[in-house]
Amino acid sequence: MTQHAAPAPTFNIVIVGQQGRLAYEALLFAASLRHSSPAFQGRLLVAEPQAGPLWPNDPTIKGDDIRDALEGLGAEIIPFESKHFGATYPYGNKIEMLHALPKGEPFVFFDTDTLITGDITSVPFDFDRPMASLRRTNTWPVPQLYGPQYAGLWKSLYDKFGLDFDSSLDPSQPDEYWQRYLYFNAGFFFYRCPHEFGALFEKYALAIRDTPPVELCAQSFDPWLDQVALPLVIHALGGGRDTLPEGLIDGTVSCHYRFLPLLYAREPQAAVDILETVTAPNKLKKVLKGYEPIKRMVYQGRGQKARALFDQDNLPRKEQAIRNKLKSNGYWMR
Repeated sequence: MTQHAAPAPTFNIVIVGQQGRLAYEALLFAASLRHSSPAFQGRLLVAEPQAGPLWPNDPTIKGDDIRDALEGLGAEIIPFESKHFGATYPYGNKIEMLHALPKGEPFVFFDTDTLITGDITSVPFDFDRPMASLRRTNTWPVPQLYGPQYAGLWKSLYDKFGLDFDSSLDPSQPDEYWQRYLYFNAGFFFYRCPHEFGALFEKYALAIRDTPPVELCAQSFDPWLDQVALPLVIHALGGGRDTLPEGLIDGTVSCHYRFLPLLYAREPQAAVDILETVTAPNKLKKVLKGYEPIKRMVYQGRGQKARALFDQDNLPRKEQAIRNKLKSNGYWMR
């Protein structure tokens, strides 16, 4: 008898959209998803923070043209309330919006400054074993000369929440090398239930912010708080650093470009081609031209000129060197 593989689970994709840059990036994301992954049958949810005491200015997306364009691409705008973070820590949106998602439905979160460049339905997400982006650098913690080093700093957090520290380590990496310790970029993550994930994410983030272990007294949590709490959440829920095959997310299927000048400078040609293809239709062009960096980088050709400054096969090792060259040539904008 022929064995048939079980069908891939349907899941929702969620990004955060609000007034300004994120609204336009949400349009780019939605257009790239529809272009690159026409077989995706789940919901595309744009989580939108609502006006309230934690936002001095209304963060909701202004302009019917942007909202109509998102909905025309099949996106659903869903509101959420900011109770703990808001304008003082906007990265907290990705924590608080989880409570507004459909309970019990698998989800994949992406930062809005991401393009979908391949078939998202081909990614074998194990929604019982969460993971996040390994496209990161050693941004946190910063060991002090006379204080705890990596092991002591991270262990203080695992101890605070009653988690097993040793099982989180990568034994292939040496002691006190940053990659030995579970650390992610929060540009994407996934799980089987947003409410379960969100409750733990919020609990850990608030506890770290408000009552950090004494070992962390010299550490900064802004803007790293989400990325400090995230590995603890993933470890507590049975996930880890290896629950997805390499080379798909942050590879052939998605591109977390972060800023358009960086996309043109260093990302694969396929990502540039998809960006320029999905922004070409006049209906979308009329809306996207409202955002100056897209207007200049994509429609006025500055992105291609910026790309020509670099050998994509021999890029500077440090991102700051790329940024400096873009700035000195007048191509840095966000």
